[in-house]
Amino acid sequence: MRRVLTALLCLILPLLAGAASMPHGLHAMAGKITLPGGVATLDLPPQLHYLDPDEARKVLVDSWGNPPGPQTLGMIVPVGVDLLGAAGWGVIIGYEQDGHVRDDDAGADYAGLLAQMKEAVADRNTARREQGYAAMTLIGWAEPPRYDRARHQLSWAKELHIEGSNENGLSYNVRLLGREGALVLNGVAGMNQFEQVKRGIHQVAAAAAFTAGRRYADFNARTDRVAAYGLATLAAGGVAAKPGLLGKLGLALPGFSQLLLIAVAVCGIWLYKVLGRRPARPEAAPAQRRRAG
Repeated sequence: MRRVLTALLCLILPLLAGAASMPHGLHAMAGKITLPGGVATLDLPPQLHYLDPDEARKVLVDSWGNPPGPQTLGMIVPVGVDLLGAAGWGVIIGYEQDGHVRDDDAGADYAGLLAQMKEAVADRNTARREQGYAAMTLIGWAEPPRYDRARHQLSWAKELHIEGSNENGLSYNVRLLGREGALVLNGVAGMNQFEQVKRGIHQVAAAAAFTAGRRYADFNARTDRVAAYGLATLAAGGVAAKPGLLGKLGLALPGFSQLLLIAVAVCGIWLYKVLGRRPARPEAAPAQRRRAG
């Protein structure tokens, strides 16, 4: 009997720890997950849980203080970690269905791209302050872009500084290329959590698989649309959405709605965690938030 009780406790205690770390009212899912729209599946390891799009929005907007934005495909969170504490982090999931992304430019000049990205971030700060959010500075690559041709996977990480904070933030990105677009994975945390988040986001990437007919190898050149951009534009992400910037680099401008939401998430989490408060909001923001719900 004692052995049975011990075995049961070993099974139950990790679940209780995970539940206790979850903000009140959130419901996480474990194991095999089919993402909204059926674009891909996740087969998560026990240490990671999934929040559906509505639950993810509660974390991003209500808990981390981000402005309402486009719907995500959900969010991956670590089990047993307080999402509202200093150790909290998560991987936001999205999908950019802009067409099949060719990987011919895997050897792009990412150093030159970084300089343009820094300029774009700086130019956007006036608008951020007007909206009640702190200014952001792109420090540089925390990890330069790398492309795994066998897995059709692009990964990179950016280090960012939020005005008024004592520590720098981390935006770790992975793009999994499919037949019609790219699955977006973005990990947000602090630079001191780099190794933890890197390990976690690559666990998510390894757990992800496009469903039958949506894989990169399923591309049909005769019938399928090709994206107007390549890997370098994916690495530029939302911070490169500046008139003329991508034109200077010889790149096409994609639809950046999902990427912009993810870039903003870094600010929300770090103002909350480092300064211990949400960003200051204009008085009209609550009404906007209600409309978005």
